[in-house]
Amino acid sequence: MAERVYILGGYQTDFAQNWARNGVEIFDMFRDTVQAAFETIDLEPEAVEVAHVGNFAAELFCNQGHLGGFFAALHPAFSGLPASRHEAACASGSIAALAAGADIEAGRYGLAAVIGVEQMRNVPGQEAAENIGPTAMWAGHECLDATYPWPYMFSELAVEYDNRYGLKQEHLAAIAKVNFANAKRNPNAQTRKWVFTEESFAQDDEANPVIEGRIRKQDCGQITDGAACIFLASAAKAGEYAKRRGISIDDLPYIKGWGHRTAPISYAQKIAEGRGTDYVFPHVRGTITDAFARAGINGVDDLDGIETHDCFTSTEYMAIDHFGITAPGESWKAVEAGDIEMSGRIPINASGGLIGLGHPVGATGVRMLLDSYKQVTGTAGDYQIEGAANVATLNIGGSATTTVSFVIGH
Repeated sequence: MAERVYILGGYQTDFAQNWARNGVEIFDMFRDTVQAAFETIDLEPEAVEVAHVGNFAAELFCNQGHLGGFFAALHPAFSGLPASRHEAACASGSIAALAAGADIEAGRYGLAAVIGVEQMRNVPGQEAAENIGPTAMWAGHECLDATYPWPYMFSELAVEYDNRYGLKQEHLAAIAKVNFANAKRNPNAQTRKWVFTEESFAQDDEANPVIEGRIRKQDCGQITDGAACIFLASAAKAGEYAKRRGISIDDLPYIKGWGHRTAPISYAQKIAEGRGTDYVFPHVRGTITDAFARAGINGVDDLDGIETHDCFTSTEYMAIDHFGITAPGESWKAVEAGDIEMSGRIPINASGGLIGLGHPVGATGVRMLLDSYKQVTGTAGDYQIEGAANVATLNIGGSATTTVSFVIGH
């Protein structure tokens, strides 16, 4: 039986912050986030034995690579600390967490710091689109004529659903409404103060213009500066931490299960592999069921909430049926029934998700784990899911090339 990997807690930045506008660099926020995480959970830096960084594109946005070295620079206790950086497009943070968990399961180290960090608002929007477009897909082979490559790619996913099963734009709009509404409850959400009208979610070319194909403005996740840090621990280290704080180790959640699959980088090849099967992306379904199996749960009915990758509304639409909330192609039923809302059968993205909370690419996977921790410890505040005991994540990189899912609980 593998060593349990406990989550001790952590910290995330306010995703509404614009770092460059506030005169801070990526290292400043890296340092401040890790230090704030220590303060938040009352942990000493000397307790950390290994560190992992999730980041996608610091070389492009900040002219900065080699982010593992930031740990040694931020505190004297970290000089000599083994640290590494992990990249898997939007799933970079989850890959960093998987690596940290593997360190603990293997017995190499007992306590790991994991940070996801991304600065993306320091360049114009078109330049940002060019930075995150070709680099996370098959460069030179896909979306060559698209102005905005990722909206185009996930418009193609909406088209695939429409061709297979039929897809109504109002169901995508309803997903956006839920996530923006949830974000208003989250004090760290980039869009918490944004104001919308009904026209904002309508097929209104002025209030909700088309970005690419089936994707309109409100269907899009938000470019964001942000960082999140969590601490993972072995049973022995978690027990020591709990004892010092006068709590039971049973009060600390752990990673009950995980799934990780990688598909061909080409979107067209992934779609071809799914043709003739029940699911548009069989490997995404497999990632989720791998996590369920490792967690020892029977399926989605054993979950109390989900933090899923909604870089676009079509991505969350895909996640709904791939999690098994509905039969394949019937995600609209969960949308219409209100199943995914805060008061519904299986709330999705209580945090606001990428659409409402924001999407600092390399930080998203770590942020999802932190929000799952908050939910199952009852510390999510105004966006708490009542009675949450088990929460799952789904984090995807590229056009669902890298897919990672976790189940967090007690």
